[in-house]
Amino acid sequence: MTTHKQFIFGLHSVESLLNHHPERVIRLCVHQDRSDHRREAIVQLALELGIAVEFVSKQELERITQEATHQGVVAFCKKARAYTEEDLKEWLEQLDTPPFILVLDGVQDPHNLGACFRSADAAGVHAIIAPKDKSVGITPVVSKVASGATETVPFVQVTNLARTLDMLKKAGIWIYGAAAEATQTVYETDLSGPVAMVLGAEGAGLRRLTREHCDVLVKIPMRGSVSSLNVSVAAGVFLFEVVRQRS
Repeated sequence: MTTHKQFIFGLHSVESLLNHHPERVIRLCVHQDRSDHRREAIVQLALELGIAVEFVSKQELERITQEATHQGVVAFCKKARAYTEEDLKEWLEQLDTPPFILVLDGVQDPHNLGACFRSADAAGVHAIIAPKDKSVGITPVVSKVASGATETVPFVQVTNLARTLDMLKKAGIWIYGAAAEATQTVYETDLSGPVAMVLGAEGAGLRRLTREHCDVLVKIPMRGSVSSLNVSVAAGVFLFEVVRQRS
């Protein structure tokens, strides 16, 4: 089989790609011995868009995805456009609502990034920002876990995160960093205005320079014996507190 630049798998991810960026899709591979309404709808949509569909064995799908949970469908596609800080500036100028940004400082686990994407989409986040170095990008696993959200939430990888945070500040956005040692909780903080919520890597938390560029440090109050939450769970808590305050 021809090797393409990228592939994604899973019903939600492939359907979202077809709906939002069909121009990127090269062809679909679908389980030849398995059929249901959801898969049939995806095949029909691909055919209507003029995209080639190939029916293959379960073993072939497992070979392509390295035995991941593919749900019987894989899309070979062109890589998504790499967004830049200049794109971010343009989006901010066009917004008619207070900016709502998620910044991930060094998240390396693709499952965590995918889960953050899913929460960000549900909360209405305008973009996710991450450094290019020591951070995971959008991979097939990230797309699968994100359940289609990688096609709806812009992902901006930057060379210098501190400089980008300064740019956000100049645009009137307040930078809130998640830190266990913060003196105020997220529930005591006014998040109704322009917000960039910054979360650090699994275990390590925010890097020193990133922390220094935050306007305010906030925490989630912990009542049990564990000292912290998984970064994707914490992201959901912080993001939906912003949603609650803006409602």
